[in-house]
Amino acid sequence: MKKVLVLLLLVIFGVYLADVMFSLEFGRQVFTDGVRDFYLEKSPLDLKVSNTITAIVVNFRGFDTLGEVTVLFLATTAMGGILYKKRHAAGTRSVLFSSSKIVMAGSKILFPAIILLGVYVFIHGHLSPGGGFQGGTIIATGFLLMLMAYYDYSVNHNVLTIIESLAGITFAGIGLMGLVKGGSFLENTMPVGVMNNLFSGGLIPLIYIAVGFKVGAELTGLIYTALHEKD
Repeated sequence: MKKVLVLLLLVIFGVYLADVMFSLEFGRQVFTDGVRDFYLEKSPLDLKVSNTITAIVVNFRGFDTLGEVTVLFLATTAMGGILYKKRHAAGTRSVLFSSSKIVMAGSKILFPAIILLGVYVFIHGHLSPGGGFQGGTIIATGFLLMLMAYYDYSVNHNVLTIIESLAGITFAGIGLMGLVKGGSFLENTMPVGVMNNLFSGGLIPLIYIAVGFKVGAELTGLIYTALHEKD
């Protein structure tokens, strides 16, 4: 009975979802003014940011982004605590590519390139698609590759904790600068520069750098806890 009920609910949801999708006239301008136009106008003029999504996420609704980073921190902390208790009985950590010397050697070559790509993505988040969350995740995949390729590869949790803490303090500190100068939280207090230049966007690149380091450290720590037994 439960399966039939779940199937019925999924069918109803699918029908309504399909109706909405087929009723959309893609490419037709629906709204003529409002919040959308405000963002599209203010991002290049006031913030000198070509990536409007970045301007919205980090500046216009930056306080929400701080909440999202906090949620990620709490989630990884809870998951790490659960896995920490279980890894004592997990035995030797499994390594996926340990039998392939070609893959092991290739991992050493790819690892710095992956880290560089992650850093590039969150540094250029105000100029192109990407940002702190994406760049931090890419960095974590680099460490995942090394952990899967080598038995003796490890990361220092103390270093990860320091990086994550400093990144969080930096994010909050940048936000408080706006209040100290008589504005609002996360209000831009730096020169915005010239659009499409690396040094542009005011505080936005600095915030994304902090988010990138924070996300990268949190996910790397979680991956290490999941894969590596306690020494």
